[in-house]
Amino acid sequence: MAKADLKRCAWCGDDPLYVAYHDEEWGAPQRDPRMLWEMLMLEGFQAGLAWITVLRKREHMRTAFRGFEPAKVARFGEKDIARLMADPGIIRARAKIEATIAGARLYCDMAERGEDFAAYCWSFTGGQPIKGDGKSVPASTPLSAQISKDLKQRGFKFVGPTIVYAWMQAVGVVNDHSAHCFRRAQV
Repeated sequence: MAKADLKRCAWCGDDPLYVAYHDEEWGAPQRDPRMLWEMLMLEGFQAGLAWITVLRKREHMRTAFRGFEPAKVARFGEKDIARLMADPGIIRARAKIEATIAGARLYCDMAERGEDFAAYCWSFTGGQPIKGDGKSVPASTPLSAQISKDLKQRGFKFVGPTIVYAWMQAVGVVNDHSAHCFRRAQV
């Protein structure tokens, strides 16, 4: 079957960037701690915006945030915030930028205490992805509310239950590909 003929989740439409994200990334279980953190931060940047906005700016944001390397971002100060706020290639929301810097420091603190971010993220599901019903996609779940509460208690920002659920879907903690989508069985 040609790639154009594959059945996909309706949300990705026909935008080539969205289709590539859906086909290659969304819903695939992510086990890399740095990537899990990056995606959580990007989901926070998405708050109030369409995800396609984040996708269109993601590569530039990766450059601006030094590859989303937590140890590098944790050292950002006022000069970096000013640099980022002046950068039209990223989502320029001071609160989100500050939350990302604080999130990097929290990530580093966890690592210094011997707590692996990937192990932490997957601990809520016993290390296994949750499979959605393939018919409906909730905005949040009791589990995303639980993870959100835990993240907030640790000091993370822009991690409400809806953002956390979107992140869970993106990184494959939950498989919410629709029943007719070719990716459902693959991930």
